[in-house]
Amino acid sequence: MAKTPSLFVSFFTLVGMLAVIFYSIFVLGVEPHIPLAVCLVAMVVIGLLYGCSWAKIEEGFIDGIKLGIKPIIILCLVGMVIAVWMMSGTVPTLLTIGLSVISPQWFALSAMFICIIVSSFSGSSFTTIGTVGVALIGVGMALGVPLGIAAGAIICGACFGDKMSPLSDTTNFAPGILNVELFSHIRHMMWTTFPSLIITATIFFFIGKNSTDSVPLANIDEAIQTLAVNFNISWLTLLSPLLVVVMAFKRWPVIPVLVVGIATGLLTALLVQGNITTAAWMAVLQHGFTLESGNEIVDGIVNRGGLQSMMWSVSLIIIALAFGGILQSIGLLQAFIDGLTRYLHHQGHLIASTAGASIGVNVLTGEQYLSILLPGQTFKPFYEKANLQLKNLSRTIEDAGTLVNPLIPWGVSGAFFASTLGVPVAEYLPYAFFLLLSPVFTVLLGYLNIGVAKKA
Repeated sequence: MAKTPSLFVSFFTLVGMLAVIFYSIFVLGVEPHIPLAVCLVAMVVIGLLYGCSWAKIEEGFIDGIKLGIKPIIILCLVGMVIAVWMMSGTVPTLLTIGLSVISPQWFALSAMFICIIVSSFSGSSFTTIGTVGVALIGVGMALGVPLGIAAGAIICGACFGDKMSPLSDTTNFAPGILNVELFSHIRHMMWTTFPSLIITATIFFFIGKNSTDSVPLANIDEAIQTLAVNFNISWLTLLSPLLVVVMAFKRWPVIPVLVVGIATGLLTALLVQGNITTAAWMAVLQHGFTLESGNEIVDGIVNRGGLQSMMWSVSLIIIALAFGGILQSIGLLQAFIDGLTRYLHHQGHLIASTAGASIGVNVLTGEQYLSILLPGQTFKPFYEKANLQLKNLSRTIEDAGTLVNPLIPWGVSGAFFASTLGVPVAEYLPYAFFLLLSPVFTVLLGYLNIGVAKKA
């Protein structure tokens, strides 16, 4: 019979695994795939030593991977959407508009609020990043905005809707597992959301105001002219992304929405750009769009997308989720979370422990739904015992679960955002202020006893 690891064993095993991963990535400078795979093998050995059968371990990593099937399919479809929208002229048209109206000084603020609007209407950071996010990162590149800042602003805006929109799956999931009314949950999150957003907007304002690394105006004009030479710039090319956003707002499932985006993008390419052969569009879907215009700015922006461009992230997500599945199956993860419950004699400690558990699950499994589900189930009785309304718990697991996943290189959202925008997580992480501040505020308000709802 399998033994349950103690808190001591769980803690030092998990710390050791994280040390290997972080040392490999940030000191040795290698990609995260192999370090994670090494830790996965080590966890299999530990599980066998603790009496777990191979069948149970195998079931664990298969169950872990199952959690990522939908995001993996979405990731592949987004890669094809990006390639098609390059070929159809959709992204070039958006680039032309963006370069004409947005200045480098106002880019970060503009990008963030554009993404807030789109994510609030679509309820999906994935849809937002895969549509307007791709166009905005191109605008930022052309304007000479540092990629970390550009991606940070885009991701802050995209994740706002993922947290606050009633159309978001995580916004529904967090209160749903705790039987908290949806709009009560959303209103309660305003305590942490709006201070974080105001500070983020203020920082981006000063970053833009002090920005000096912009591209000369002549280079921007040359980029616009190059786009006009190589594409038919037309408002018709914007019908496909508009349809995608409308369908997302109508709460259509994301996979059919993306398929429609691909189909309408191909139709747009045929009608607006012309001379698109069957072999050509199939190659674009597989390998991405390619253009040799002679303009480095334009070529660097539009040469991207395709199914193959997402395979780096797909393989990383599979390894990370298999690793997380084994952690669950042998009981290490639950033993660690249960150990945190020893420090729950104070309201502030309770909320901080909840946030810590959500962040820990995120880091160890790369899966934001588990980072909401496991702490939510574990800490629910402690909130009830402390006479705290459960919307405090649902807010905490959103702040430290939903918003932390994009900050983890092997997290589902982190891998997706990095691949789609072409900016590594380590590069945009220091500028993802909204995502960094929200967990801080949720813990801080817990200790200050501000915005913490008590039972009547």
